[in-house]
Amino acid sequence: MTQLDLPAEAEAAEATTAPRLGRKRDHSRDPEILDAAIEVLAETGYEGMTVEMVAARAKAGKATLYRRWPSKAELVLDAVACMKRGDVEAPLPDTGTLRGDLVALIKPRSIAEAEKKLQIMAGLASMLSRSPELADTAYATLVEPRANLNRMLFQRAVDRGEITGEHDLETLAVVSAAMASYRLMLLRKPVDREFLLSIIDGVILPALGLPAGEAATDGPTQG
Repeated sequence: MTQLDLPAEAEAAEATTAPRLGRKRDHSRDPEILDAAIEVLAETGYEGMTVEMVAARAKAGKATLYRRWPSKAELVLDAVACMKRGDVEAPLPDTGTLRGDLVALIKPRSIAEAEKKLQIMAGLASMLSRSPELADTAYATLVEPRANLNRMLFQRAVDRGEITGEHDLETLAVVSAAMASYRLMLLRKPVDREFLLSIIDGVILPALGLPAGEAATDGPTQG
């Protein structure tokens, strides 16, 4: 029997099962949805948050969200990663010294923003306690981007002779992000400028054999 001889019922079944090229998903509203997810997460915590709440806040269809993010946890991770993306996508500072570059990465935060971030990270900690299998994904989206910036700054410092490559640069690259995440998610304390400066001057620079504080801004050491 040829295609033309197929009964109407068979043709209908074939049309139903045959793969069709659908329209490309519209991601233009993703930023609005992710912003809504952050707002809901900060207000309700992870346990109280629902995809329906986010859909209502973003004025989007619930089915649209589930097609894009199959689970609440995936939506939260994507939203937090998007929130942090602005910090890591800014131009890499080049002040002439490693300390100057590290300090230049610290972004000013208002008290309200700091409190909101504290609530968000508390929600993330709750999520990871319930879904530990997402820890690797959380690390890749939250810690790795800042660690990569540190790696580039360390390499620049090596290239100009400020430090040597003999140090454990890989471990030091994740120290600030790891300690900040620990402070936010477990201690539930804000990560402010003073805290980040204490990591730079009290941990990273001494580990690299560099002076802390203003003495570190005088320029590259002479070899």
